Amino acid sequence: MAYIMILAGLIIVLSFFPFSIVYASGGSFPVAEGLFPLVGWLLGPIAGALTTFIGRAIGIIVAPRTAGVALVSLWSATLGSFAAGAMVTEGKRSRWWIPLTVIFSIKLLLFAGRAMVQHGISPWAAIVGSLLDWSGVLLFALPTRTMIARWLKQENLGLVILGLFLGTWIVSGVIHVSSAVFTYYMFNWSEDIWIALIPIIPVETLYRCIIGTVFGTAIISVARAYNLQKPTAAVY
Repeated sequence: MAYIMILAGLIIVLSFFPFSIVYASGGSFPVAEGLFPLVGWLLGPIAGALTTFIGRAIGIIVAPRTAGVALVSLWSATLGSFAAGAMVTEGKRSRWWIPLTVIFSIKLLLFAGRAMVQHGISPWAAIVGSLLDWSGVLLFALPTRTMIARWLKQENLGLVILGLFLGTWIVSGVIHVSSAVFTYYMFNWSEDIWIALIPIIPVETLYRCIIGTVFGTAIISVARAYNLQKPTAAVY
């Protein structure tokens, strides 16, 4: 409960700080987005999802300028933390990636596939424009998922940093496709928007990766240095 309160509070505080505009639908992204994968790794899928849900819900209320499409943001953030917590190497949770991958794959088809089939977006624009989405889903489905989990468990801080950075990219991808499948139905942005987003989305995601890596390295290092009790379902 203490971990949930602390991490939810951190998400709320960081919800006040925008770091990029939402080019296609308006609004802005909060710095807190870099923490959604980390919360799942620290607390596990269920407690992590609950923590993100609480923090994001309150953050949307108190910092509406970074709320985006509120319900979509809340859903995708919560699902992202759940997915991060399911990136394990053993136990019953090690099979949770299967239904999650199916869900994310369907969302990807409904997002990028609909853009090409229904709206005539050129294949190259849809494929390159959804780089974050399909790379996140693919890397989540591949053994990179369990590789991240193994890196986060290592005493070697360099491997932990690599795991945090790459893992944040992967989870950001499944978060993005989980939100984009809804926002694209709402706003139906044109091909020029798809093309404009090609250089923007990877840069935004790199910011998320840096935020998640900095906070994650600090929290995990302190937890290990002071032998803080690790949550039962933690991935790190």
